[in-house]
Amino acid sequence: MTNAETRAALTRFYEAFARRDGEAMAAMYTPEATFEDPVFLLTGPDIGKMWIGLTRGAKDFSVQFNVAKAGSGTGAVEWTARYLFGGKRPVVNVIVSEIEMWDGLIVRQKDTFDFPRWAAQALGLPGLLFGRTQWLRRSVSKSGAARLGVPSKP
Repeated sequence: MTNAETRAALTRFYEAFARRDGEAMAAMYTPEATFEDPVFLLTGPDIGKMWIGLTRGAKDFSVQFNVAKAGSGTGAVEWTARYLFGGKRPVVNVIVSEIEMWDGLIVRQKDTFDFPRWAAQALGLPGLLFGRTQWLRRSVSKSGAARLGVPSKP
């Protein structure tokens, strides 16, 4: 892929996200793709299930993004999601995605964000107190995975 093709594919992906089109996002992964962030570690079709579930269930959702880097089949996107967690707690999550592509499809995506900051916003006082613990991270992974019908992060 050329730099321009990579940039165009990344833009398509995040424009679909901004439209809450989880199906279009899911279609942009190879069958053997991997996705990792502080909460999920997913492969193949489970990645699409996650995006479809997240985009369908989001309340007062918006996303803004910037393709920070677009190389030959690799890129980095800085994006900010704003939504109500559990339909009531406002969250502003700043994320950096590192993405590898092949023939216009994502083969690997690793998202990083400040989990303790997210936990404090999403969960209130318990998130503020326990956001740095593995226990809370595992708990969030298990509950999110159960809600979305995907495996929890080991």
